[in-house]
Amino acid sequence: METLLIALLSGVGFLVAYHTYGRWLGRRIFNLTADAVCPSHRLNDGNDYVPTPKAIVFGHHFTSIAGTGPIVGPAIAIMWGWLPALLWVLFGSIFIGAVHDFGALVVSLRNHGQTVGDVAGRLLNPRVRLLFLFVLAMALTIVLAIFGLVIASVFRLYPAAIFPCAIQIPIALAIGWWLHRRGVGIFWPSLIALATMYLTVIYGDIGFLHSINVAMAEWSSWRWVVVLLLYSYVASVLPVWSLLQPRDYINSLQLISALGLIVLGLAAAAFGGGAALADGTRPALEMAAPVVNWSPKGAPLIFPFLFITIACGAISGFHCLVSSGTSSKQLESEPDARFVAYGGMLTEGFLAVLVILACAAGLGLGVTLANGTVLTGEAAWLSRYGEWSSRLGPLVGAFVDGSANFLRSLGIPTGVAVALMGVLVASFAGTTLDTACRLQRYIVQELARALGDAAPVLAGPVAVLRNKHGATIFAVLLAALLAAIPPPGREWSLANAGQGGLILWPLFGATNQLLGGLSFLVITFYLWRRGKPVWFLVVPTLFMLVMPMWAMIWQTFIGGTGSPSWISEGKWTLVGIAVATMLLEVWMMIEAVRLFPRARGVLETGAPEADAKAAAAG
Repeated sequence: METLLIALLSGVGFLVAYHTYGRWLGRRIFNLTADAVCPSHRLNDGNDYVPTPKAIVFGHHFTSIAGTGPIVGPAIAIMWGWLPALLWVLFGSIFIGAVHDFGALVVSLRNHGQTVGDVAGRLLNPRVRLLFLFVLAMALTIVLAIFGLVIASVFRLYPAAIFPCAIQIPIALAIGWWLHRRGVGIFWPSLIALATMYLTVIYGDIGFLHSINVAMAEWSSWRWVVVLLLYSYVASVLPVWSLLQPRDYINSLQLISALGLIVLGLAAAAFGGGAALADGTRPALEMAAPVVNWSPKGAPLIFPFLFITIACGAISGFHCLVSSGTSSKQLESEPDARFVAYGGMLTEGFLAVLVILACAAGLGLGVTLANGTVLTGEAAWLSRYGEWSSRLGPLVGAFVDGSANFLRSLGIPTGVAVALMGVLVASFAGTTLDTACRLQRYIVQELARALGDAAPVLAGPVAVLRNKHGATIFAVLLAALLAAIPPPGREWSLANAGQGGLILWPLFGATNQLLGGLSFLVITFYLWRRGKPVWFLVVPTLFMLVMPMWAMIWQTFIGGTGSPSWISEGKWTLVGIAVATMLLEVWMMIEAVRLFPRARGVLETGAPEADAKAAAAG
């Protein structure tokens, strides 16, 4: 009953936060108004800027920000105990993550749909713009290089998820054409798409389809990377209404309904126990993970690494790219921003809560070992969490098996329950991949413009990168080159190719959270220059600047038991990039501190409000 109570109270807490703190931010701080003309209307080009109903934008936004982050992060972090992970998810989502996403979306809405990196050049100075854009480009390159490997790993673990995930693409194209060209309402297409997708989960691994799934699951990482990057290129250059929007929307319907099934299964397990074991007994639902464990075997320090490990689900810098890169170009009304950004982050926070409960309690309902032995309770949990690990397979497996145990409590067959959870994980990863490619295209285009402005001699050579095809090809090739590098200590071969993103992956957690801190700086300066209160941003901004820096210093120079420093291991590529990133953060903070006292109430050069006043006066 404790597990069910945690889920219900968390859901209620998120709803209360949305209707209180979220409403206060929208009305009193950001002054959202339906009278404002959004970029989707003013700059409508039928490709990137497209006015879209908020339900569809929410679907795109939620599935793009979620990815595998709110699954893998909490699945790792419960090694420190389920309570610290739960508290960080709850308070982080409400007071830091949702504020960050909401603020980034509003700043972009008020600046022609530009990314926070581009806006930073006006709010702070042009040097910050260039530095910020380079950080964004590096983070997105890692995402593009690694997520093909992530998806390949999920498909190897759960081949039954391959066909249901693949069939989402033609379904999305059909829905996009139906909605955009025929102008029909969204209800029936949504219902048909959702029913079709669930049918593919139930019947998508039978007979001939099973053979296809098994064959594709054996593809090499490199083949998956190439196929997925080619798909990402197509998804990036197509009009947003044709594939990205409908795929993300119908994915969100499936994923949110799957979360509803998890909650129902959790309730069934709380009152009636898990699925019956061989002896007919039904194991009781209870927390198998420890409440708090300050020193798990082989784990780094809980401070600061809890706050780096759980990113998506509490606060993630990547979200500022989605808010300001794609969602801001689609919103048709300013008040929709609260539902999409603040509400989207709280929904992701609830997903992270369910992940914690699935790994901490769901696993205890039964884990089957390779020899057929079934473990329950603490023994089942320890079979997956005996010592610290950040390997993808066991972590995804812990969530899939734990949540599938909840579904089995409803009487859903094991194969269908596991396939449904596998599809959930792979679909989140896929939507993040294609959105990241589109975001990287925007960043490359903005970088090309910034370089041309900073050094006119470069304007000609980088002109091709201002084109959407040139920018996307550059983004895809750069990610492919990084992915093609073999892992450290291995020679190049087709078997080892595709895993190069793992080289820089250890940097991603801290860099991602640092990006959140830098995004908070931009939001703070936006409000500060307009005479708005910023007191509620002080703690989140400092927290998200200090924690990533602390983690990066520890990883680079200090290390600890079971986790040597990068210097002692001779990982000079990581050391070099980490030091450069830390210097970049210090540089940007110095720029911000110097400018802050002079910026109060002073609109930045090129501010849309100033341009509007000048146009009215003229």
